Amino acid sequence: MNGFDFDIDYVREQFPCLCKTVNGKPAAFLDGPGGTQVPRRVVDRISDYLYYRNANAHGCYKTSKETEALHSEARETFAAFFNCKPEEVAFGESSSGNNFKLALALVRDMKPGDEVIITDIDHECNRSPWRTLQEHGIIVKSVKIDLETYTLDIEDYKSKLSNKTKVVAINWASNATGTVTDVKTMIEMAHAVGALTVIDAVHYAPHKVIDVKNIGTDFLICSAYKFFGPHVGVVYAKAEVLDKVRTIRVLADDNTMVPEKFETGTPNFESICGCAGAIDFIADLGSKHEKYFKEQLTGLSGKRKQIVAGMLAIDTYEEPLAKKLRKELSNIEGITIYGPPEGYERTSTVSFTIAGKNSNDVAKFLAERGIYVWDGDFYAIEITNHVLKLGSQGGLVRVGLAPYNTIDDIERTIKAVSDFCKL
Repeated sequence: MNGFDFDIDYVREQFPCLCKTVNGKPAAFLDGPGGTQVPRRVVDRISDYLYYRNANAHGCYKTSKETEALHSEARETFAAFFNCKPEEVAFGESSSGNNFKLALALVRDMKPGDEVIITDIDHECNRSPWRTLQEHGIIVKSVKIDLETYTLDIEDYKSKLSNKTKVVAINWASNATGTVTDVKTMIEMAHAVGALTVIDAVHYAPHKVIDVKNIGTDFLICSAYKFFGPHVGVVYAKAEVLDKVRTIRVLADDNTMVPEKFETGTPNFESICGCAGAIDFIADLGSKHEKYFKEQLTGLSGKRKQIVAGMLAIDTYEEPLAKKLRKELSNIEGITIYGPPEGYERTSTVSFTIAGKNSNDVAKFLAERGIYVWDGDFYAIEITNHVLKLGSQGGLVRVGLAPYNTIDDIERTIKAVSDFCKL
């Protein structure tokens, strides 16, 4: 974007971890897809709760009432993040845990022979819970990947849809290849046969604007620790759909309260406060950069407007860095980059292998130079180990960008990878 000026210094000064060094070199935190670093305001929110408001809910006294108010405020904050109603937001221990709870709830109203569709590109968070339903006689089908574009094969998806399909669980963005899926189209096709839809937005949420009403999904899951927060899973559940779901909870016969019916046990109130702080960090970025996105923000107001502006700023800043990384790495002999061709929508995550080299050895080499990247399958087991068959090579090397990363991080990474290839 012409004229876009991202205030990187303002962002970086909010992350104390960025002062770390490794062997005299500044640490480059390119491990964001496994969990981003955390700004001060998130820790401050958690500390404030634990020091001054720590209590269980539903008491008659002040700290208990404050706890309930903060819980409600966090729902309102995430409602602005998702573009939904506060009563459509629930919190849980993790996205995997939330998805298992959802699968075990939905199967209560399914019968043997009913079908669920998952995909080969998904993280096991959005595969394993549904595959578990095979024990109940549910048939699970998985959509193939078009390896020319690293996108889902839409024709294969069409062939697997039928009036027996009860749930379609789709990945919005791949944590292995950065592929962004056209979930809106796939959701419309699923609804046409009467199926419910579950969108895994764990990797999408840190990089792109979420609008659950626009895509029309029934459920969406994401994890706050992927976008500057603590380890908490967050769920969007369409109110009229969740109202009919017989959830798995302590009060097994009390399935009337939405969204509390999805939250088992006492919520992790302190971390939920931190999650709200993470969204406020994004909104704060939006308030500083919204002047660059006036057209995209037309019709929006309040916190939703700030959040959308913040996510647009993050995406606009990250993408040129990722493009430079992809371009420069692809010029190094022996490197293969896995992901959609240029021109396809994707996240700022870049995954690659080096011919004849184990990916873990690459990651160790980079780590010694203060460059933090991931290696392996990242629980995207089907695509990494079975479709691409990279298990014997140690899987992929994954470089993931966050808004606190710099051009220097990228240039250091390119040079270090080049140096490794010369060994």
